[in-house]
Amino acid sequence: MEHPILYSFRRCPYAMRARMALLVSGIRVELREVLLRDRPAHMMEISPKGTVPVLLLPDGTVIEESLDIMLWSLDESLHVGEWKQLINGNDGDFKHHLDRYKYNNRYENPLTPEEHRNHVVEFFTMYNHRLTNSPYLCGDACTLADYALAPFVRQFANTDRSWFDKLPFPYLHQWLSGMLESETFRDCMVKHPQWKDGDEPVFFGS
Repeated sequence: MEHPILYSFRRCPYAMRARMALLVSGIRVELREVLLRDRPAHMMEISPKGTVPVLLLPDGTVIEESLDIMLWSLDESLHVGEWKQLINGNDGDFKHHLDRYKYNNRYENPLTPEEHRNHVVEFFTMYNHRLTNSPYLCGDACTLADYALAPFVRQFANTDRSWFDKLPFPYLHQWLSGMLESETFRDCMVKHPQWKDGDEPVFFGS
C-alpha cells in the first residue's frame, strides 16, 4: 500500500475536517467514500466502531478519530492559540445541542429544539467576539481550530438558514462564508461514488 486509505462520508462534519486537514497538508490518500448504512467489511475490520473518518496508514496504523487525523497531518505551526479549548467545546456541548436541535425527535430530553438552539448561540456569541479582533478564531491565519469547527457551524446554519442569517454576528457570518468559499472546502466537498471492493482507486489530495 503506497498511500494512506481514508474511509470517508462526504456530508459528515467529522470527515469534512479530516479531509480539509489532509488537503492543507498536501497528503495524498486513497479516498473510499462510504454509505453508513452499507459499511465496507474492510473498514469494519480495521475500525469496528463503524464511524468515519478512518485513516489507514501504509505501516498498518489506524487513526480512528477526526481530530487525531488532523493532529497527525497538520504541521504543528497550525496548532496555535486556544485550539484545545475551542475544539473541546465544539465536540462536547456544542455538538450535544446541535444534534438535539437538528434531530430532536431522536432524543428523549426535556428541552425543545429552540432551547437547544439557544445554547448553541451562546457559542456563536463567543466566536463572534473572538473574530472582532482577528479574521480567524486563533489569529490572522486559518489554523487547526478553524478547520475543526467550520463544518459544525455550517451544519447548524443549514438547519434553518434564514434564521441563522439573521443572527447579529457579522464577524461570524463573514468567517463562515470565507471558510465555505475557500478552495480547500470546495475541494474537500467534491462528490465521489460509493466505494466498492474491487473498484479502481480514487486519489484525493496532492
